[in-house]
Amino acid sequence: MKDIFGNRIFVRLFLATIASQLGTIVGNMAFAFYLLDRYSSQPGYASLAELMYSLPTLLVFWLVGVAADRFDRRRIAENSAWIRVVLTAVLLLVLYGGWLPLAFAVLFLRSAVSKFYAPAESALLQGILAPEQYVAASGLNQTVMGVFMMFGVSLGALSYHVFGILGAVVIDGIGLLAVGFLIRSCKVPAEVALPNGKTTWRSIRLREITADFSEGIRYIRRFPLLLSLIGGFLLFGLLNGGFAVLPMYTMKYKLAPDQYTFYSSLFAVFLGIGFLLGGIIGPALVNRFKPHRVIIVSLLGSGLASLALIAADEPWFYLSVVLVIGVLLAPLNIAIGGWLPSLVDAKQMGRVSAWNDPLLMLSQSVALGLIALLYPGTISLETIYASLSVILLLAFLFYLVTLPRYQRQHEQTAPSHETAALG
Repeated sequence: MKDIFGNRIFVRLFLATIASQLGTIVGNMAFAFYLLDRYSSQPGYASLAELMYSLPTLLVFWLVGVAADRFDRRRIAENSAWIRVVLTAVLLLVLYGGWLPLAFAVLFLRSAVSKFYAPAESALLQGILAPEQYVAASGLNQTVMGVFMMFGVSLGALSYHVFGILGAVVIDGIGLLAVGFLIRSCKVPAEVALPNGKTTWRSIRLREITADFSEGIRYIRRFPLLLSLIGGFLLFGLLNGGFAVLPMYTMKYKLAPDQYTFYSSLFAVFLGIGFLLGGIIGPALVNRFKPHRVIIVSLLGSGLASLALIAADEPWFYLSVVLVIGVLLAPLNIAIGGWLPSLVDAKQMGRVSAWNDPLLMLSQSVALGLIALLYPGTISLETIYASLSVILLLAFLFYLVTLPRYQRQHEQTAPSHETAALG
């Protein structure tokens, strides 16, 4: 861990991630509370807002990975932050005028721009860290995610009630400003920022973009282990879509109608505590056991634990189960996050990591769309929770069948993609 924090580029990227997550969580949760307060008879608006965060992936996913591998990765990450700052200012004006349809449109555009950040940032991290540091970095990110889940929603609710929706959006914008300045301060070696050489937008043609995109698909298909890991993201997206809105719906319409804001905040706190605890023990588990075993056991445990949410009839039991699920899911995230960079060639990292979000967001959008369409008229909350449990158990079965076999094949035949640490 000391070696990681001795890498100044990593520290700046890590701080940028913290600033980005803080602003985004505060802004997004405040907007969700705003919609539920102002349009309480139309809960579908909250699902629609989540769709505005996820659907843009399907518009730009074919381009973001190519951009991260063709162009300067540092500049892509930095410019993504600056453009979102401008769009956040536009969002402030739209919300001040009370134009909700335009607010959804701005959220859509801002989300589309944000999709360029993750592939560039993950490719930068792969280049500046040694392979043996990937799991530690993944565990650190998981711990930070747990802390933000503990306090992020509470900060969103507090910001909304103290400063209003406009003040919360300002906080989001300040976080993005910090991201831009931090990434600009990074002195990234050329072989990390531009592993495939320098390219200009004027020199690249649509045919080359589509060829690069197709190359990313072919690369993933050449390695069954990589294909299996990334294919599972379809199931994870369905899970993310359900839990994006279900806690608020559960508290507002079932368990605590008069205190739904308070208990919705506690959902994030309890899940965050679970992620924090799981983030602490996760790296040790991954190093002690093989990553595929951690993934399989985590999915089985969380799938069985989530069945208890169906029977929840009071908030504190519900929150206790959520904490357990968080502890079980954190090692899963660490195992996948620490494993993927070691399986991918540095020159292909942008193209490969660019597939994570599209698969997640495609299935997440499907889940959110179905919930917005079918709840509460056609299906109940219990039915949705039962479906999420089935999804986790299906993911367990999928990885149980595929990962052990492909791991053995990979150990025997796959070339090493290790990259020397820089910084």
